[in-house]
Amino acid sequence: MFDTKIAIVLRNDMAPWQALNVTAFLTSGIVAQSPDVIGEPYRDRAGNTYNPLSIQPVIVLAADQATISNIHRRSLERDIKTCLYIEEMFSTGHDAANRAVFAQFAPDDAKVVGIAMRADKKLVDKITKGARMHP
Repeated sequence: MFDTKIAIVLRNDMAPWQALNVTAFLTSGIVAQSPDVIGEPYRDRAGNTYNPLSIQPVIVLAADQATISNIHRRSLERDIKTCLYIEEMFSTGHDAANRAVFAQFAPDDAKVVGIAMRADKKLVDKITKGARMHP
């Protein structure tokens, strides 16, 4: 049905609140990159309207630190634009602080806790190899 796939990969040792927080942040990055992923507003039988949602499913996967680092590396090698959340961002409180701490790390020393992407299905499957469905 879709030529693309949206995948979010979370490090498998986070507290539930952290996993949910990272998922929310990474999802916002996918929407910012691809606003066409958002559909039409929802309307219930009573006529109430609700915000539109994604038109395509979002797959949430889990991986250990080594696997998520490999996924990050493979995405860079294939020049796939991703959304990335690193461990140090948990200690900040706003966007400017997030970007400042993010800028202190490179791919070889970033402690990635979450990565998201929307790209060709087959390519996403190759990049996320080793990750499993999130429990």
